[in-house]
Amino acid sequence: MSLSCFELGEQMLSVDAAREALLSLAEQPVAVESVALSQAYGRRLATDIIAPINVPQNTNAAMDGIALAWPGEQPHQTQWPIAGDAFAGQAFEGSVPLGQCVRITTGAPLPSGTDTIIMREQLSEHNSSVTVDSPDRVSHGQHVRQAGEDIALGEVALVAGTRLDAACLGLIASLGYGEVCVFRRPKVAIFSTGNEVTPPGEALPSAGIYDTNRFTLLGLLNEQGAEVMDLGILPDDPTTIQNALASAATQCDLVITSGGVSVGQADYTRAALETLGQLAFWRVALRPGRPMACGWLGESRKPFVGLPGNPVAVMVTFSQFVVPLLERLQKQSPVPPRRLTAITQTPLKSRLKRTDLIRGIYSSDAHGVLQVRSTGAQGSGILTSMVAANCLIELGDDQAGAQPGDAVCIQPLTRWP
Repeated sequence: MSLSCFELGEQMLSVDAAREALLSLAEQPVAVESVALSQAYGRRLATDIIAPINVPQNTNAAMDGIALAWPGEQPHQTQWPIAGDAFAGQAFEGSVPLGQCVRITTGAPLPSGTDTIIMREQLSEHNSSVTVDSPDRVSHGQHVRQAGEDIALGEVALVAGTRLDAACLGLIASLGYGEVCVFRRPKVAIFSTGNEVTPPGEALPSAGIYDTNRFTLLGLLNEQGAEVMDLGILPDDPTTIQNALASAATQCDLVITSGGVSVGQADYTRAALETLGQLAFWRVALRPGRPMACGWLGESRKPFVGLPGNPVAVMVTFSQFVVPLLERLQKQSPVPPRRLTAITQTPLKSRLKRTDLIRGIYSSDAHGVLQVRSTGAQGSGILTSMVAANCLIELGDDQAGAQPGDAVCIQPLTRWP
């Protein structure tokens, strides 16, 4: 983008242009810290994980049974004298003579001189020897795991930026790391605005609505591994909102609000943003997703995102704009939303020069082809449609709807992990 995001002002931006402009507001990544491996779930690696050992450390048995010292001239030997035992954590000492074997358990280091494992189910033991059933089925070198076949010494096991799930934690543990270097969780301040907004659990006034968006944002931010500072509900008071934004900018890496960013008479958040910092843009050609104000706050120039007030619009704009911003704060190169192609089963309405993200349900038919249908009514306040949806159907700004049988783009909705 050639323009600074602060020169965009009143322009109506495409989704891609708005995403790129918003990412430019994340000027400073979060700090790095070392944490115990037991506390690293969901965190992003700040450095590569390099293997300090081979995994597995030793060439070992993949089955319980016997390890053979295979004599090349007798490929199908039936009787094998037993030279000893090898157990996991207790290696066999010395070398096994050709034509003999060692009892062995899964994971035990392969004794010197042996190179093949026969599983226990194929064996019968008599005194100090073992008889092999169907020796012609034995292949030289079978059931052996080579040292370093999973990860070799000095290899990059996980790259910086990887978000650590259960499998990653196990992999890191297999390398012996007790601590890992990760990015600090981005600290995000959230609050709701409006005199009509009522906390759940309290009696609902006749003109009130329950505070939906703050709890939605709490969940979305937790899914993304952020640390949330919940400032509650702020009244429609310019001074209160301005003070809250100023304080949040000094304590957090990102400030998110919902509602109060349009040109309405009682929408004070946008005015507070322009007093404390600078508005970058607020018009995006997206449905649902308007209005949305973005800019920075205070001398520290902390990114600010003012999401729409309607609950579904909050979730949609979060997925399109806030998720990439959180990735950028952790020094990642944000990737576009995951996209698949599906055949629509229902008519879909859209409008040229605007991206529509329609709540949908996709599945695979008997032939493995993805099919998708709308969840039904698409009002921005219909939260049940997001509960039912497992994808967003994306109709780009060059599409004027779609008919049953048309191929459409879908963005699967995935809750991490």
